[in-house]
Amino acid sequence: MMEKRTYFMPPMSMIGPGVLQDLGKEIKGLGVQRVLIVTDKILVKLQLAQKIIDILDAVGIEHALFDAVQPNPTCANVTEGLSVLQENSCDALVSLGGGSPQDCAKAIAILATNGGDVRDYEGVGKSEKTSLPIVAVNTTAGTASEVTINYVITDEDRHVKMVMVDKNCLATITVNDPELMLGKPAELTAATGMDALTHAIEAYITKGAYRLTDALALEAIRLISESLRDAVKEGNNVEARSKMAYGSFIAGMSFSNCGLGVVHSLAHQLGGVYDLPHGVCNAVLLPHVIRFNAASCGDKLREVAQAMGVDTKDMDRDQANDAAIHAIVQLSKDVGIPSGLAELGVDDSQLNRMAEMALADPCTPGNPRGMSLVDAIEIYANAM
Repeated sequence: MMEKRTYFMPPMSMIGPGVLQDLGKEIKGLGVQRVLIVTDKILVKLQLAQKIIDILDAVGIEHALFDAVQPNPTCANVTEGLSVLQENSCDALVSLGGGSPQDCAKAIAILATNGGDVRDYEGVGKSEKTSLPIVAVNTTAGTASEVTINYVITDEDRHVKMVMVDKNCLATITVNDPELMLGKPAELTAATGMDALTHAIEAYITKGAYRLTDALALEAIRLISESLRDAVKEGNNVEARSKMAYGSFIAGMSFSNCGLGVVHSLAHQLGGVYDLPHGVCNAVLLPHVIRFNAASCGDKLREVAQAMGVDTKDMDRDQANDAAIHAIVQLSKDVGIPSGLAELGVDDSQLNRMAEMALADPCTPGNPRGMSLVDAIEIYANAM
């Protein structure tokens, strides 16, 4: 019997090379008067923010700019952005960038309609009102924040990455134009691409997975596995960038509706304590967590291996599980991800604290195998 499900996705998603040029009429159709552009200084310097400004000017929509979003956006970023929005009487937002501007814009948009402090919304479903309209223009193939009901903000006082899961933050329009991703640095492409792969694999094996999310996750694994190396090696390869954009997008649609697992729980703490790139942390942790989870995944890791291009027909389950882990490790190595956490400056002084926080992370309950404090510490230690 089919299970009852509720599926969340943006009302409109534009994807493919050149779709940005069609955005103006869609924003105009929202009937908004003045928008806040939420981005970072790098994208302003690269003139990508100017593309958005030109689109808004062409359709007569006024705008203000907040470009102070930092990697792993903080509570202070959200507070400052909200002030700019209110000072300029903005009634919508355009988020431009990867996960950091997208997450920051979601937090600003939620506070604009619900009030309070961003810390009030940590956890699941804490807001009462739908956010201001968000037009999410994505520039990396990784976090998929533009399409999900999740956002992550760092509490800089507690050194904690707060995870918010909230249907009220869902974007009104999303834009994934691979042309905006051309020429991005190899390191960024690799980190965000491995983040997308982690989303897809965790979504596929999570307790909350079901038919639709499984189909999306497997296709995302296939697309990412066959295109990430080329996207890293050839930054202007439109085909590879397009496949990565699709892979990241549908991985986001999958995990947004079924959840993730302890790769993310553990990675969030590394970001909060050490301010490390989220995608790199996911990539380093992923094979260790998959090894921990393997006995609880049935035949799903065989299917992961197959989606990554491995012929498993003559393998037993343990061999197929090992093949999936090897394929993940090889892809990570091929795109230049560090082999361990020690290379990122992590030491064992914070492992117990991070492990305790990981157990309380909203992603942990979705893991196919229960994780104890000892387990979490051991995974961190193995990943060093």
